Parts: sequence; C-alpha cells; structure tokens
Amino acid sequence: MRKWLKIAIPSFLLAVGAVLCAVRWQAWFGIPDEPQWRGETLHYIFPLMMQDTTPESLDILVLGDIHNRLTRADYDMLAARVPQAEAIIQTGDWMDRGQDYYYQLLLREFSASRLFGLPVITCPGNHEYSKGLNKTLAPVWENAFPHPSNGPIGIPGVHYYIDVDSVRFIVIDTNPLDRLVELTRTQTWLCQTMQQAEGRYIVVLMHHPVLAVGKGRFNTLEYAAFRHTLGKADLVIAGHDHSYMRRTPFVILNTAGKPKPQHPLFHVQAMDTIPTYGVLTFKPSGNKAGLTFTVHRMSDGVQIDSLYVNHN
Repeated sequence: MRKWLKIAIPSFLLAVGAVLCAVRWQAWFGIPDEPQWRGETLHYIFPLMMQDTTPESLDILVLGDIHNRLTRADYDMLAARVPQAEAIIQTGDWMDRGQDYYYQLLLREFSASRLFGLPVITCPGNHEYSKGLNKTLAPVWENAFPHPSNGPIGIPGVHYYIDVDSVRFIVIDTNPLDRLVELTRTQTWLCQTMQQAEGRYIVVLMHHPVLAVGKGRFNTLEYAAFRHTLGKADLVIAGHDHSYMRRTPFVILNTAGKPKPQHPLFHVQAMDTIPTYGVLTFKPSGNKAGLTFTVHRMSDGVQIDSLYVNHN
C-alpha cells in the first residue's frame, strides 16, 4: 500500500501541475490565443514620408507607449481630432511584446481605422525586443515597418533618417546602447547625420529618454553620451517613462501606457502623468516658417501644453 501511495501521489501531483501549467501558460509567459482576425501577411507596407513635396503646412500626429491598448475606435477618434494629419510618429512600445500575435493585433485595429495609410515613422521600444540576456528585435519588425536602412548598421527601421523638405527626422534605437560598442557607433553616426542635415530642422526620435523623470529609469551612460549632442537638435521626442515631460528640446510623451511613479531628477518646464498625444506642425516657408508642437489630453483632446521651436 505504501509503495502504491509513493507512486500514485507524486504522479497525481505531477498531472495536476501539468494541467495548471497548460492553463496558466498564457498568463505566465504572455502568449495569448491566436487572434480571431486572420490577415494574409504581416507585411503591411507603410509608405515613406513625402520626400519631394513642399507642403504649405505639414501636421504630424505624435504617439508613444501604446502597448496594443488602442482600438480601432481610439484611432478613429484621433483621426477626427487631427483631421489634417499627414503622417504619424510613434516613439516605441507600440506593441506590448515582440511576438507575431501583437503585430497581428496592431494590424487588426490600426488597419481598419481612418489613420491607416498615413506615412509612419517609428522606433523600437524595449517591449518590441525579446527579454533576457540576448535581447533581439523580432525579424517581423523589418517587414512591418520597412523604413530606410541608412543607419550605421544597415538594418531597416533601427537607426535611420528621413528628410521631409526642411526637416530631418533621425530615429535612434536606444535598446542596444547598454553595449559600449553600440553606444560609440551610434553616437558617431548621430553626430555625422546631424552635421550633414544642411540647415534643416532636426527632430530626433528615440524610445528611452535622455532626461528620464520616471523613478529608477535614469540612464547615466546615455545621458553622458547624448546630452550634449542632442541638446543641439531642435526637438527630441521620446517615450518609455509613461508620462508627459518637457524640458526643451527634450519631450517625453505617453499615449496609452499606465502612469509610472515619478522621481524628477532635473528641473522640467512641464510634467504630467496623464496619457497624451502630440501634434507636430511644420510650416516650411513664408513669414510663419517654423516648428510648433502641441500636447493634448488623450481623454478629451484638450490642449495642455504648446511649444514653438526656434531653429538652432
């Protein structure tokens, strides 16, 4: 009898554990069921920015840290609030994780909205990377966002720049910058790309901010390496901190992420923990030429901050 119990009890516990693991796999590892929507492919091609046009005014919708939380209705609401938007900027963590499912989920909601078809400039966030010792960006990123490969490592959509009339948008992937070789190479490329902008306005996009106000999120190495260089840009837009913060030229924007505890280490000109979105307006010529950035509450669209950018 005792021998039978010694075999039966562990076997029963093992079976119960296996069932629990099967049931709780999704919660533990964050891999949900396949979405109901079935797309033909993940290769949804966003057109590049209008490089050879000279619009009287270019309005760009700026979003950050969405984490798959926006639905088609949310995107339609943003399209109604900014009907003149001709492009979209997204500062990372558009997907909550780097698996294919989350790209499918984004496509299902975004492609059915009124914003779909607008040119998109985006940079990878930490949630688009796999976690662990060897952080990698999912190959599907290159297919989902086929941006130029004019950065220092030649991978589309990682480090790159796009010229739109008199503005140069420079995108930095901040995830690998904890490695000294990547930090040095990116810094060198950034300096060259800014110097070769030929008098254009310079707008830099990155996920991890140089001046982080989130508790425990300040990166001393990134601050030391990029603070002086990026201080020469006209505008630097980041995310990650799940808050809104401005200290010219640095701006942090959060659109749908849950607010994080704040621990400001630096004096800031404006800060709030509410979800926001931005509208970047560029007038390329005439007496009113310039760059204006307005910030609006996500809940009702009310403007909470405005910034006119003086060209450096």
